[in-house]
Amino acid sequence: MRERIAKVFLIAFLVIWVSVGGNAQPKDYKQLTGEIELIQKQFVPDKRVAILNVQLEDTLKSAIVLKGETNLPEAKVQIVKMLSDKGILFADSLRVLPGMTLGDKTWALTTLSVSNMRAQPSHAAELVSQALMGTPLKVLEYNNGWYRVQTPDYYIGWMEDRGLARFNADEMTLWKKADRYVFNRMSGNAYDSPGRRKMIVSDLVLGDLFEVVAEEKGFLKIRIPDGRIAFVPKVECLSWDEWTSRSPEAQTIVSTARGLLGLPYTWGGTSSKTVDCSGLSKTAYFSQGIILARDASQQAKYGEHPDFNKIGNLQPGDLLFFGRSAQRITHVALYMGNGKYIHASGLVRINSLNSKDPEFDEA
Repeated sequence: MRERIAKVFLIAFLVIWVSVGGNAQPKDYKQLTGEIELIQKQFVPDKRVAILNVQLEDTLKSAIVLKGETNLPEAKVQIVKMLSDKGILFADSLRVLPGMTLGDKTWALTTLSVSNMRAQPSHAAELVSQALMGTPLKVLEYNNGWYRVQTPDYYIGWMEDRGLARFNADEMTLWKKADRYVFNRMSGNAYDSPGRRKMIVSDLVLGDLFEVVAEEKGFLKIRIPDGRIAFVPKVECLSWDEWTSRSPEAQTIVSTARGLLGLPYTWGGTSSKTVDCSGLSKTAYFSQGIILARDASQQAKYGEHPDFNKIGNLQPGDLLFFGRSAQRITHVALYMGNGKYIHASGLVRINSLNSKDPEFDEA
């Protein structure tokens, strides 16, 4: 895994008066709001990977109130400076995440084979992504049984508390130094013993990560991040060192995607249980230890960009992006060679770029 954990700093939540003379009148709000929006665009061009929600409220007789939340302390500093430089009298109630109520346990590990991430802290909210067992998370805040978290690809969403175990920075450091293994099959199970009569402790999917504490009878004795002990056939796993030291192979990436053929499409899915279009490419590349950005429009911003109109320029493993323009990417597929590509649309299936091929599809 190429860990790309966003750096988020814990700053105490303070409500302070900033008095530098002058007053903010209602007629100033439009201009101030416009300047704040410019700062928001500067620091958060993509709201999926950072938080900067700011509002100005006229709730006091002689001052305005700066409200909202952010996980970017430097953005708050710039907004406060802008208001101060303009001589605006304001009360600072802009929260910086992680919140103080989390204490020092602002890190977490996913404890289920696949944990869902939603747009809001509710089971009824949109599924935006998934995180595999052992995924390190930055914890930002808590709300009634749900945690707002950020994954190594910087994606932000809400995860139910049953799907993660929280740790402080020292505990996370110890976990990173532990003997870890990656599950290397599309699906499987962790059992309560290495013998013949076994009960399932947890199901497993491709890419799940766990700590190994011993070996018995061809099984790895593992510790799941929430403390559960289980056994997994060693032959179904790769050591962390083996997994991270391999040179990625395009054909293996394509083969992994082929192994998901027929899997149903689910918006927000990014595991070998179910995928959306970008979840398919992300899962295929993750099998080789490569972390792609979450959504198709984000994935399109990285890597080289060969001439899509010349099929001969494409190589197996390349990502094909579809949309009205480069700024409006709506779909991604994985090129297989010979004009064929595999993608998730309704289900994971193979189509062709050749308009004369019976498998041609405009995606």
